[in-house]
Amino acid sequence: MLSKVLLLLVSALFAGSLFVPMWRIELEAPQYPEGLVLQLFANKIGGDVDIINGLNHYIGMATLHTENFPEFKILPVVFGVFALISILLVFINKRKGVKVFLITYAVFILLAAADFYRWNYEYGHNLNPDAAIKVPGMAYQPPLLGYKQLLNFGAYSIPDTGGWLMTGAAVLLLVIVVKEYNLLKKK
Repeated sequence: MLSKVLLLLVSALFAGSLFVPMWRIELEAPQYPEGLVLQLFANKIGGDVDIINGLNHYIGMATLHTENFPEFKILPVVFGVFALISILLVFINKRKGVKVFLITYAVFILLAAADFYRWNYEYGHNLNPDAAIKVPGMAYQPPLLGYKQLLNFGAYSIPDTGGWLMTGAAVLLLVIVVKEYNLLKKK
């Protein structure tokens, strides 16, 4: 029964992540003491996008537009399917199903991280050669996770509310698998 309740909670976490930002990149610089934020939702880019696009123009970075990223069409479907699978697992009542789901979710997270890294790499390295500001050898790739200094900007890449909801879903799925397979039981 506990596993079923946790699966319903996992479903709610997946569904909830559709409505809040998943990831954020915070930019700090002396000329922006309040900071700038780029928020990545499951279906769009939010935050200070126009200001960031204006600044990035000077160093030759591509502008950011939701419609340029197919991920924003795919992610809501994936999270919706994950929410439905969580509910279905309550009724299927097979512990192997939860284990397969946890593995599938872990693979999805790895693929999403690789795609985000690729996106950050292209964004920070494929610069317009006619940009107003050129620093030889400089790339402006934001960090995948953590902090990185980019000229006079400090960039922090961290999970936002939706990212923590997704982390919670992973932890709960792991708890269910450990419980159902009695992996902590001493022999």
